[in-house]
Amino acid sequence: MNLESRNPARLALEDGTVYEGWQYGARGTRCGETVFNTSMSGYTEILTDPSYKGQFVTFSYPQIGNYGVSDLDFESSSFQAEGVVVREGTHSAGQAPDLEPMLVESGVVGIQGIDTRSLVRRLRDRGVLKGCIDSTGIAASELVARARAHASITGGNFVEQVSTSAPYDFDLEGPQEGPRVAVMDYGVKRSILRCLARGGARVRVFPAKTSRADLLAWDPQGVVLSNGPGDPVDVPYAVELAKSLVGELPVLGICLGHQILGQAAGMKTFKLSFGHHAANHPVADVRTGAVWITSQNHNYCVQWDEAASKDWEITLRNLNDKTMEGFRHRTLPVTAIQFHPEAGPGPHDAFSIFPDFLAQVRAGRTGAAAR
Repeated sequence: MNLESRNPARLALEDGTVYEGWQYGARGTRCGETVFNTSMSGYTEILTDPSYKGQFVTFSYPQIGNYGVSDLDFESSSFQAEGVVVREGTHSAGQAPDLEPMLVESGVVGIQGIDTRSLVRRLRDRGVLKGCIDSTGIAASELVARARAHASITGGNFVEQVSTSAPYDFDLEGPQEGPRVAVMDYGVKRSILRCLARGGARVRVFPAKTSRADLLAWDPQGVVLSNGPGDPVDVPYAVELAKSLVGELPVLGICLGHQILGQAAGMKTFKLSFGHHAANHPVADVRTGAVWITSQNHNYCVQWDEAASKDWEITLRNLNDKTMEGFRHRTLPVTAIQFHPEAGPGPHDAFSIFPDFLAQVRAGRTGAAAR
């Protein structure tokens, strides 16, 4: 690819570092929080995941776009990442549409031709950094200033930006006859909805700020608290809802939903230095010693609180940094998972999460937690 025929582009970071490259995606200027993802494939799923709202995704794998884009891989209705950083944007090797024209159409800015290894090392060593991508010719010093002035991801209204505005039913091939499962949409991935529907559930998706009364009016038999973007402390309404559901219905929290349940249990959340964004995180079941290879995308974790151990117990830990990846109520059917069990990074290690949850749903409102 002849990069010199493209518009020059810059990525400026809040620490003063400036990377010079070439336009990739739409022409323009955007600011966001810069993170990196080490997955070797799945770029469509990653870029359409609402959990990346407000962030630049840096791909450590050097070639992005080589197998094109399929609508079947979209995790939402559109691209969600604020920007894209790649070493080399490539054309599709087959008949599938190219990635870059779709980024242009969606207004997603990006940069290519930079040393992404250097950028990943910087983010790994210093933590996530606010940045500004530009392909319109703005001076580097001005871009650094804009990056520094950009608002922190904490305090952002990201969940409400990506949540549905009205309830809707999710059907794979017509209405299901199974148990009614309500999904609180904090930025839900379509793959989660598909896993529930394939398990036989009747799935209805609700807006993030749905009240307890409106949720229970549908008479759900179980509730899923979905993944989503931003800082979990910015969704206190979700925490209050979760508190009210514990003991009322079987509940499953995934990613942001895990953090929401953690707060509902009286625990605090904290921000990781550079987050978990990959398809190869090993997670150990603390009860059996079994190890799952998991797909992850989160910036925040739940800090285990021993005071909560009377009612809750840790089930899973990350083998890389020992952070908590799962917990559950000791007697009630309430489970929290930090990673993405719907994703399949090779073997489908974590898919059992969904049938286990649906078994609890079928067991009834007051069924004991599966042992």
